[in-house]
Amino acid sequence: MSDRITAEAETPAPSTGSPHVDAGDAGYRKDLKSRHINMIAIGGAIGTGLFLGAGGRMANAGPSLFIAYAVCGVFAFFVVRALGELVLYRPSSGAFVSYAREFMGEKGAYTAGWLYFLNWSTTAIADITAAATYAHFWAMFSDVPQWILALIALAVVLAANLISVKYFGEMEFWFAIIKVAALVLFMLIGIFLVVTSHDIGGHTPGFSTISDNGGIFPSGVLPMLLLIQGVVFAYASVELCGVAAGETENPEKIMPRAINSIMWRVGLFYVGSVVLLALLLPYTAYSAGESPFVTVFDKLGIPGAAGVMNLVVLTAALSSLNSGLYSTGRILRSMSLAGSAPKFTGVMNKGGVPYGGILLTAAFGVLGVVLNYVMPGEAFELVLNFASVGIIGTWGMIMLCSLLFWHRSQAGLLSRPFYRLPWAPYTQIVTLMFLGSVLVLMWMDGGISRTTINCLPLIAAALVGGWFVVRGRVNAVAAGRTEL
Repeated sequence: MSDRITAEAETPAPSTGSPHVDAGDAGYRKDLKSRHINMIAIGGAIGTGLFLGAGGRMANAGPSLFIAYAVCGVFAFFVVRALGELVLYRPSSGAFVSYAREFMGEKGAYTAGWLYFLNWSTTAIADITAAATYAHFWAMFSDVPQWILALIALAVVLAANLISVKYFGEMEFWFAIIKVAALVLFMLIGIFLVVTSHDIGGHTPGFSTISDNGGIFPSGVLPMLLLIQGVVFAYASVELCGVAAGETENPEKIMPRAINSIMWRVGLFYVGSVVLLALLLPYTAYSAGESPFVTVFDKLGIPGAAGVMNLVVLTAALSSLNSGLYSTGRILRSMSLAGSAPKFTGVMNKGGVPYGGILLTAAFGVLGVVLNYVMPGEAFELVLNFASVGIIGTWGMIMLCSLLFWHRSQAGLLSRPFYRLPWAPYTQIVTLMFLGSVLVLMWMDGGISRTTINCLPLIAAALVGGWFVVRGRVNAVAAGRTEL
């Protein structure tokens, strides 16, 4: 059977399913349950970008940060909704890489896969950096070098990921439970503090906190716009539920419910939390080196409260790292079996875990340990910008696949599932324009962000050079599939 559906299909009748077969889907165990998928969707929408990154962004942009979270949240929902439609059309652990192969050919799959790897390999560095930063909050770890703490975080999560998908699912389930419970508790306490005008470190919370400190845009509109690339990073894991769909039973029932719930979670947890942070303390009270939630509890003076919240945000960093190792392992296996990734990344263990790809991502995490040794104060911000480029590339490929999928359905070559991205094709086009504008904003931001954008030609050159290295094997694999 041919590996991809082609525009030259002999019959124009819509297909109820996809004739595309992804070799990377074989060998997985359907061990992820509905509760796992739902909490993975939540965990993907609540990560390090909120728990750590919101502090520095609040200090730079003030209360207007909630607008950036809201706008990015809408486009993140469009992306995951588009991916959800593709998942219901054909569930695959290769996710958007598999769809890129079907609709854009092997070059598209190659590009999508390695951009995703860029995203998560750099995000893994950001996560272990964040975990080490959080650990320094406690006096017992204050004298431990940051790189050692980063290495410990990587080792613990890697071990859990290599055992089986059940361990990943359970770990992510409980990580998500902790994150959601902590945010709900924070919001309840925050609302109580605002309503009762309770003193917080000598400050009275309320709307005056915003109005007396420069209003919603204390530094103007531009700082809020320039922070959008960092806010995009906060939503980096929303596509994870699409990867996990390949290892669950009945994705047709589970996925729509999980994806639809992302929108209100974004509104409640991200936008709601940032609004509360702005009401509780002046934006100048927050800093890039500390979680804003820890800042609030620390100023409240409740014994142990800041320590508990710091443990929660540490959990968030480990959760993100857990997700990154999981998803890149599956994506790299799909690529390996197509010839566009090293052969060892396609290897599975007896537990159905593609450990080769997981170990490759972990190896880049080790580079992050070195980075934490060389420049501990700048490691997080540096890798965050490169991760943002990978995220923008990944989201862009998802929307391109969705757009091509829509065009194929309009031509009668296949049929769309009942669960669809609304307002197609305009949604895809507007989202792609938004992602392009984020790259422009990164260049305008100057500093590390501009340096990252200036590196785009190098990233493109690496992708082109890599393609010429692997194309012989890719063509050989494709030819072998055709002969079957």
